[in-house]
Amino acid sequence: MFNNFYKKFSKDIGIDLGTANTLVYVKGKGIVINEPSVVAVNQRTKQILAIGAEARRMVGRTPPHIVATRPLVDGVISDFEVTEAMLRYFIDKVHSQTYAFLRRPRVVIGIPSGVTEVEKRAVVDAATNAGASAAYLIEEPMAAAIGGRLNVQDAQGSMIVDIGGGTAEIAVISLGGIVISKSIRIAGDEMNENIIQYARENYNLLLGERTAEDVKIQIGSAYPLEEPLQAIMRGRDLVSGLPKEVVISDTEVREALMHSLKIIVNSIKGVVEEIPPELISDIMRNGIVLAGGGALLRGLDRLVHEATSMPIVVADDPLTCVARGAGVVVEDLETLKDVLVPTEFAKIPK
Repeated sequence: MFNNFYKKFSKDIGIDLGTANTLVYVKGKGIVINEPSVVAVNQRTKQILAIGAEARRMVGRTPPHIVATRPLVDGVISDFEVTEAMLRYFIDKVHSQTYAFLRRPRVVIGIPSGVTEVEKRAVVDAATNAGASAAYLIEEPMAAAIGGRLNVQDAQGSMIVDIGGGTAEIAVISLGGIVISKSIRIAGDEMNENIIQYARENYNLLLGERTAEDVKIQIGSAYPLEEPLQAIMRGRDLVSGLPKEVVISDTEVREALMHSLKIIVNSIKGVVEEIPPELISDIMRNGIVLAGGGALLRGLDRLVHEATSMPIVVADDPLTCVARGAGVVVEDLETLKDVLVPTEFAKIPK
């Protein structure tokens, strides 16, 4: 009875709880929030000062007692209380015109496919403590496949590669279930670290994480480009301790990224080798779909094609695939309940 009462005032939401960014889909509206998964905390008072875009601007620019941190590492919760506060902030932002005691939405949250029961429990508890009336889990590759408009409930094989900030998720899907999946903790953040390491070893230059990410976005590639690109890296000289500026080429960045890219491509090949014959014929016809922010890396589709000899398709707006997939489930929770992750503590809707 109370649940029906709260439904009148609450908006069911789908959340892509990413290591780098959190996207929120609201039933009937679409994606309304896309903010970095960063929280700024005052260590002295334990007070949360900023969340999302405002907190990201503080990264690397705070006094010692203020820490701008990511509460999720490799797609799983590393700081429960801060994650709960971040979820509460996003839920409140969606329901800004609703009284606090009436905000009891149902929430569908995307999680990596390789997480443990304890990590699943942490996500559900964080969401319910943040104000959700019920929290349901969906594996990120399944959500990305739905968001990428693949026919996941049909008796045919679909293959999705979702490269996010903390994890790369590779999955083969058929009849509403994941047939084969692999989750590796090598993705966008690790690529940023590769660039930082390259600058340190080759230029004695200490880069910040944001600078490395900007360089990756500006000129990063997985395959040689027709037109060469360059970018400026600014950081601190490790020898003199003074500011230093270096011009870097796309060839050098590609060399830096190749270690992580080889692991991702080899993982994709490993999954392809395990696919049953009937499903592999479907995937050869429909192609492997790339989603997530990593799908935007120039030439990644060509690199994967050369390694697997399969057609490669980059999803429309790959950054939002998981959030859109969670949103499709939110729009029709009763019909699509079979794609949710069954757990004892997150009951599937009847």
